[in-house]
Amino acid sequence: MRREAAAVKIQKNVRRHKARESYLLLQAATVTLQTGLRAMSARKEFRFRKETKAAVHIQARWRCHRDYSHYKNMQRAVLTYQCAWRQRLARRELRNLKMAARETGALKEAKDKLEKRVEELTWRLGLEKRLRTDLEEAKTQEIAKLQETLHDLQLQVEEAKTMATKEREAARKAIEEAPPVIKETPVLVEDTEKVNSLTAEVDQLKALLQTERQARETAKKEHAEAERRNEELMKKFEGAEKKIEQLQDTAQRLEEKATNMESENKVLRQQAVAISPTAKALAAYPKSPFQDVTPISLNLKELEAEEKPQKSLNEKQQENQDLLIKCVSQDLGFSSGRAIAACVIYRCLLHWRSFEVERTGVFDRIIQTIGSAIEVQDNNDKLAYWLSNSSTLLLLLQRTLKTTGAAGLTPQRRRSTAASFGRVFSGIRASPQSAARPFLGSRLIGGLGDLRQVEAKYPALLFKQQLTAFLEKIYGMIRDNLKKEISPLLGLCIQAPRTSRASLIKGSRSQANALAQQTLIAHWQSIVKILTNYLNVLKANYVPSFLISKVFTQIFSFINVQLFNSLLLRRECCSFSNGEYVKAGLAELEQWCIYATEEYAGSSWEELKHIRQAVGFLVIHQKPKKTLKEITNDLCPVLSIQQLYRISTMYWDDKYGTHTVSSEVISSMRIMMTEDSNNAVSSSFLLDDDSSIPFSVDDISKSMTEIEVTDVDMPPLIRENSGFTFLHQRKD
Repeated sequence: MRREAAAVKIQKNVRRHKARESYLLLQAATVTLQTGLRAMSARKEFRFRKETKAAVHIQARWRCHRDYSHYKNMQRAVLTYQCAWRQRLARRELRNLKMAARETGALKEAKDKLEKRVEELTWRLGLEKRLRTDLEEAKTQEIAKLQETLHDLQLQVEEAKTMATKEREAARKAIEEAPPVIKETPVLVEDTEKVNSLTAEVDQLKALLQTERQARETAKKEHAEAERRNEELMKKFEGAEKKIEQLQDTAQRLEEKATNMESENKVLRQQAVAISPTAKALAAYPKSPFQDVTPISLNLKELEAEEKPQKSLNEKQQENQDLLIKCVSQDLGFSSGRAIAACVIYRCLLHWRSFEVERTGVFDRIIQTIGSAIEVQDNNDKLAYWLSNSSTLLLLLQRTLKTTGAAGLTPQRRRSTAASFGRVFSGIRASPQSAARPFLGSRLIGGLGDLRQVEAKYPALLFKQQLTAFLEKIYGMIRDNLKKEISPLLGLCIQAPRTSRASLIKGSRSQANALAQQTLIAHWQSIVKILTNYLNVLKANYVPSFLISKVFTQIFSFINVQLFNSLLLRRECCSFSNGEYVKAGLAELEQWCIYATEEYAGSSWEELKHIRQAVGFLVIHQKPKKTLKEITNDLCPVLSIQQLYRISTMYWDDKYGTHTVSSEVISSMRIMMTEDSNNAVSSSFLLDDDSSIPFSVDDISKSMTEIEVTDVDMPPLIRENSGFTFLHQRKD
C-alpha cells in the first residue's frame, strides 16, 4: 500500500513536472510567436507611417513649388501689364505734347506774322494819316482859294447885273423920249455872254467842291475801316498770346505729371523688391519701358528752349520787375477806395508765382522801394499812402499764403501706395486665378494724378514779416508826428492863462471868464484842428478805419497821460477855475469824437477817463461833505488812493474860496496808503504812456473786408505793356 501510494505520488509528481515543462515550453513558444508577430506588425505600421509622412512632405514641397511658381508668374504678368499700361498712357501724353508743341510753333509763327502785319498796318496807318492830313490841308487851301474866286465872281456878276439893269433903264428912257417916227430897235446887252460864262464857271466850282467833299467822306470811311481791322488784328494777337501761355502751362504740368509717374514707378519697384523673397530674380528683371518718358520730356524742353525768342524768360521777367518797381515808386492813387499799388504788386507776384520760388529778388526791391518812399518822416500824406498800401498788401498776403508745407504729404502718399501694393498682392495670394483683373483696376494704375500743392516759401514769408515791420513803423511814425504837433499845445491847455486870473481881481468876473474861455478854447481848437487834419489825410488815403481808430485811441491816451501827470505835479493846476477850463477843453474833444464817429474814433473818449474824473472832482461843490466811499466808488472809481490824496491835498479854490475834502477823509486816505505800502503795492501816482503797437496781423485781417483786386484801374505806365496783359482781366 505504501509502495502504491509512493508510486502514485511519484507518478503524479513526474506527470506534473512533465506537464509543467511542456506548458512552459508552449508558453515560451507562444510568447515568442506573439512577440515576433507584434514586432512585425509594429514595423509594418512604422514603415507605413514613415512612407505617409514622406509622401505628405513631398506633396507639400510640390504644392509649395507649384504655388510659388504661379505667384512669380502672376507677379511678372502684373508688372508687365502695369508697365505696358503706363507706357500706353505716357505715349498718349507724349503724342498730346507733340501736338501741343506743333500747335505752339504754329501759333508762334502766326504771332510773328500778326506782329509783322500789325507793324505794317501801323506804318501804313501812320502814312495814310500823314497823307490824309496833307491832303486835307491842300483841300482846305484850295477850297479857300475857290471860295475867294467864287466870291469875286459873284461880285462881278452882281456888277454886271447892275450895269445891265442901268443900260436897260437908259434904253427904256431913250425909247420913251424919242420921236414916234423913229422905229424901236432892240438894245442888246453886251455883257450877257460874260454873265453866262461866269455862271457856268461857278457851277463847275460847285461841282468840284461837291466832288472834294465826297472824296473826303470816302477817305474818312476808309480810315475807320482800317482802324476797325487794326483792332480786330490786335484782339487776335492777344488771343494768340493767351493761348500760347495756356499751352506752355499745360506742357509744364504734363512734364511734372510724367516725373511723378516715374517716381511712383520707382517706389513700386522698391516695394516689390522688399516684398519678394527672391530679390535677385526681380533685380535681374528688365526695367519698365515707362522710363523712356524722361528723355522725351527733356527733348521737349530742348525744343521749347530752341523756340524761345532772343530775350530769355529771365531777362523779360527782370524787365517786368523793373517796370513794376518804377510804377510802384510813383503815387498811383486809389481806385474805388482800393490801393492800386498794393493790388498791382499782389497780382504781379501771384501771376509770376514769386511766392512759390526758393530764391527771388523782387521782394527785396519792393521793400527797398517802400523804405526809400518813407524816408521823409514829416510827409504825413506820403506816410498815410504807404500805410494804406502796406495794410492792403499785408491783408492779401495773410489770406493767400499757406505756411503748411507739402513735405508732410509725400510720406503719407508713399505709405498709401505701399499699403495698396500690399493689399493687391494679398489678394493675389488669396485668389491667384483672378489676380490680373482687380490689379488693372487698382489704385496703382489709377493713382497717376498730380498731387501738387502751392505753399509759401521762405522768401515770401520773410517778405510778409518785413512788410509787417514796415506797417508798424509807418503807423508809429504817423502817431509820433501827431504827438509832436499836439505836445506844445497840451502844456498850454492844462493851465488857465494868467491874464484871466489877474482879471478876476482887477475887472469884471464875467469878462475875465469870457476872455479866459476864448483863450483856452483857442488852444483846444488848435488841437481839434490838428486831429481833423490828420483824420482827413488818413481818410483821403483810404487807411483802414481799424488803424485810424487805433491811432486816435493812442493819441487820446497820450493826452490823458500828459494832462493827468501835469495836474498831479503842478499845484497851480489843481484849482477850481483851472478844472473848469480843462473841462471846457475836454468838451471840445468830445465833440470831435462825435464828429469823427465811432468808426474812426473808436474808444478814444474812454481813454480820457483819468483826467475826466480828476477834473470832475475839482469842479464839484461841497467837497467836505463827500465821504471816501462816495469819492472812490461814484466820483473817481478809476483813480487810486495815492492819486486822490495828491489831488485832495493840492486843491485850492481861486474862484469861490471853497475847501477840499474833510480831514477825516484825508486821514482815511493816509491809512489806506500806509496799508498799501505795507502790502508792497507800488506807490507811484503817475501814469505811463504806452507806445507799443496795439494790433497784430490777425487783427487787421479780421477787421478789414474782402478786397476785389481784379476791378482796379491799372496805371498807364503798365497798361499798354504786353508783359502785363494779365492785369486787364476783370471779374464779370
